[in-house]
Amino acid sequence: MKQGMVYLVGAGPGDYKLISVKALECIEAADVLVYDRLADERLLDHARPEAELIYVGKASSAHTMKQEDINQVLVEKALAGKIVVRLKGGDPFVFGRGGEEALELIASGLPFEVVPGITSAISVPAYAGIPVTHRGVATSFAVVTGHEDPTKAESTIHWDKLATGVDTLVFLMGVENLSYITTKLQEYGRPATTPAAVIRWGTKPEQRVLVTTVGEAARQVAEQQIKPPAIFIVGEVVSLREKLAWFDKRPLFGQEVLVTRSREQASVLSARLESLGAECLEAPAIKIIPPDSYAKLDQAIGELSQYHWVIFTSVNGVEYFFRRLAEFDLDARALCGLKVAAIGTPTANRLKEHGIRADLVPVEFRAEGVIEALQGRVEAGMRVLIPRAAVARDVLPEQLREMGVSVNVAPAYQTVSGDVEGAALASRLAADEIDLVTFTSSSTVTNLLQLLGPEGASLLQKTKVACIGPITATTCAEQGIKPDVVAREYSIDGLVAAILEQYGQ
Repeated sequence: MKQGMVYLVGAGPGDYKLISVKALECIEAADVLVYDRLADERLLDHARPEAELIYVGKASSAHTMKQEDINQVLVEKALAGKIVVRLKGGDPFVFGRGGEEALELIASGLPFEVVPGITSAISVPAYAGIPVTHRGVATSFAVVTGHEDPTKAESTIHWDKLATGVDTLVFLMGVENLSYITTKLQEYGRPATTPAAVIRWGTKPEQRVLVTTVGEAARQVAEQQIKPPAIFIVGEVVSLREKLAWFDKRPLFGQEVLVTRSREQASVLSARLESLGAECLEAPAIKIIPPDSYAKLDQAIGELSQYHWVIFTSVNGVEYFFRRLAEFDLDARALCGLKVAAIGTPTANRLKEHGIRADLVPVEFRAEGVIEALQGRVEAGMRVLIPRAAVARDVLPEQLREMGVSVNVAPAYQTVSGDVEGAALASRLAADEIDLVTFTSSSTVTNLLQLLGPEGASLLQKTKVACIGPITATTCAEQGIKPDVVAREYSIDGLVAAILEQYGQ
């Protein structure tokens, strides 16, 4: 049996993009992934499909699994010859109990490595615009547990030295003990007027910052019902937030946005919106798959030299067309001598990636724009190939045929309903937990409504809706949904720009 291996990996403070390259490499190689509550689940997408995922999350009053049992899981899986990744929020050795897990592995004769993570002690204040040190303000800082081992007979925190001996104090896991912490700090000389802050869900889009003082912190936290996970930071550096706040000043901060694109494409839109401060919930209403039959497309590929134009109506059309070319051991050279049109800049850019520069990219990114742009460039008797979705609008081929053009519409892919738990999504919409729903095609509209069930349209009438263009907006209207935003440029960039114009703060 092969030797098992355990990696104690820090996932960082919450923002999943703060994970290290080495940590991602470990996740991608894992046979078993043992992960915490504070490790963003998007990191699990990097695991191999066959990897075993074991959730061992802990909240302050509810532990999925005791630490002793977690230790045993790591040992058992590694003894079975598995590559085990213990994915922990923050850093494994900063109040992460990584040391205990490592000692257990040593006792069992198992090898391990520690992959440090960015600790919330410095990153969460940074995202709140609070540097833990600052020239002329703070030259030292300390990280303190706010939740000591409850089995200890007495506290081992040296409050008499800590209270005034360090400029900046950062307490992790201390919200529930805030009254005790602030009492001790004042008892040993920290003025009640000292600036302080409580930061909940730091580095994530739902981050919330309460600026207070040592004397007022416990009362205000109780009044505002601030719950874990949160950190408590004490010191004059807190006053710098007024000038240095950046994360929660972004234009879409706090907006919960539902992204309904296919899973493969959703990340592009999500990344753009998240960079502007939004929190994105990816619920791919559609899935892009091969057509039921490639017969028409295969025949067209075999007769490419007989065509005059190939018109690509989407990025997906480009991608699946070139995949099919590859099946016949062909590449971009198969289009030699043909004119190529692309609806939309993204489609044209994807063609460039395959070595083709589009001869025509209409100003208006829809079928009507192509017809207008083709005036004078096509004539009766010409042959045109349109590799596209199995089900799509027929405006383009019908108008071309009216011009005397021979048109072959060849299915290159099809859209089907995505893998979304409709009931859970409907509950979130009903509870007004989603601020904005984005639609990037008519199929995302119809498929999301199908997933949501009979009440889908009424649920979407209660929230804001953004559409990538007028065709998608028309589909919404036909379903009884009034779009609040319709992009003027029918692209992801145009959609983001329209959302920002309407809802940016």
